[in-house]
Amino acid sequence: MSTNESMLFFYGLFMDESLLASKGIRPTESTVGYVDGYGLRIGKRATLLPEANSRAYGVLMKIASEDAVALYSEQGVADYVAEPVVVTLPGDIQVSAVCYNLPAAKLVGTNPEYAAALLALATKLGLPDSYLRHIRNAV
Repeated sequence: MSTNESMLFFYGLFMDESLLASKGIRPTESTVGYVDGYGLRIGKRATLLPEANSRAYGVLMKIASEDAVALYSEQGVADYVAEPVVVTLPGDIQVSAVCYNLPAAKLVGTNPEYAAALLALATKLGLPDSYLRHIRNAV
């Protein structure tokens, strides 16, 4: 097994470590943080889109690089594209990471069940109330 690890920023249901564990992925680090300049959008699934004066919350995790590739080759998320982001962690520590986003042109439909599951997870993770309201509006 490779020791090559990647810092990934998750903002959707992949923030749930138990979901990742069910796929055989075990993060070695996990910290709540945010990226500025992106807004959360929910269609059939979630994505982050560039948006001035916006902030998207999520979880920064260190996982094996091959696990990241395998995770985003699954049906339903194969159209997501890796993008570099800077994640701000508690204490204003900034970390470079990769975030997989769905191109805006491929964001379609709605998924109230996904939005409700994301709201429950974001609440469990203690994300800010203003962000929870944003997710709640998509339910």
